[in-house]
Amino acid sequence: MDLHAFRAEARSWLTAEVARLRVEFRGVPFTDLVLRRTFEDRLCGAGWSGLGWPAEVGGRGLPIEFIAAFLEESARAGAPKGVNLIGHGILGPTLLLSGTEEQKQRFLPGILSNTAVWCQGYSEPDAGSDLASLRSRAERDGDDYVVDGQKIWTSFAHIADWCFLLVRTDPAAPKHKGISFLLVDMKSPGITVRPIRQMDGGQEFNEVFFDRVRVPVANRVGAENAGWGLAMAAASFERATYFIPRLVQMEEELRDLVAESREIRRNGRPACEDPLIRDGLARSFLDVQALKLHARAMLAAAARHEQPGPEGSFIKLLWSESHQRLLELALALLGPEAVLGPEEPTAQRRRHWQYDHLWSRAETILAGTSEIQRNIIGERVLGLPR
Repeated sequence: MDLHAFRAEARSWLTAEVARLRVEFRGVPFTDLVLRRTFEDRLCGAGWSGLGWPAEVGGRGLPIEFIAAFLEESARAGAPKGVNLIGHGILGPTLLLSGTEEQKQRFLPGILSNTAVWCQGYSEPDAGSDLASLRSRAERDGDDYVVDGQKIWTSFAHIADWCFLLVRTDPAAPKHKGISFLLVDMKSPGITVRPIRQMDGGQEFNEVFFDRVRVPVANRVGAENAGWGLAMAAASFERATYFIPRLVQMEEELRDLVAESREIRRNGRPACEDPLIRDGLARSFLDVQALKLHARAMLAAAARHEQPGPEGSFIKLLWSESHQRLLELALALLGPEAVLGPEEPTAQRRRHWQYDHLWSRAETILAGTSEIQRNIIGERVLGLPR
């Protein structure tokens, strides 16, 4: 298929579906989980999932340029984020690379159809940034593992059907060894999920407790004690294309912020004439241009069928920190109105800036903290000593 025709088809479908959502969910924010799941179900039902997956597993086998085009058009249409991003963007590619044929046949169709929502069981109370220090354990008992432990900051665990989980299967091994990668049915006896209310008013994160949960050995991906390598591959998939809609979003936010700066007045003059505001806007413009250059380089590497590597940490670090700077500038521009919460009726016209600013505090933590990204860049890209 011609890329231009594909982009036009995607734009047409997305524009129509977003307009349909606005009518059906009038007054409901696009952060609402029911709205997001509804849109994602329709997207998958219309054949827009698994764009890059092989045709033999139900995908469309399209090259990376087509995937990038669809993500760009999604962002430009203002489409809501899905609730099964982890299934589509992380677990699916991991199974395609490392899963058994039985695992692919069993799990990939549910991801493609969006009938199986996945969450990611990685972080723990004392092992967030230092993931290799996780203490959740799995002991072999015949054809099962028996899992005990706790995970935290588990996105969508309260609505997930399945979880891919890192557990320690050899406590005597060095901390990066002895870890296994398991697929766990969230309806299994012994699992308790406790939602965590966020400061932006949402409730996407959760604590998850495992108490003698039995997981079939057949649900282990890869070899026993080889889960760390799988987790690192999964992280590369997560960082490979997730930046595309975020880059488009940030570019459009900057455009909106420039327009706001011309409309908002300070001491009788447009705020854009304030030197500090102008400097902030210029910095954000340069951030966007730098992100575009990194994006082109990463997409070119993907088009050459190169596996995502540590260079993805550049764009994750730059995007998350520059997005926070842009939203801090937005609040500085709003002035006293910035103290109003995103649920305050009198702030309705511009409250998305407050909401986005609160949410952005997570962006330098999720998918690997900024500190971890700097370590990866220093050690694996620049070759600096540990």
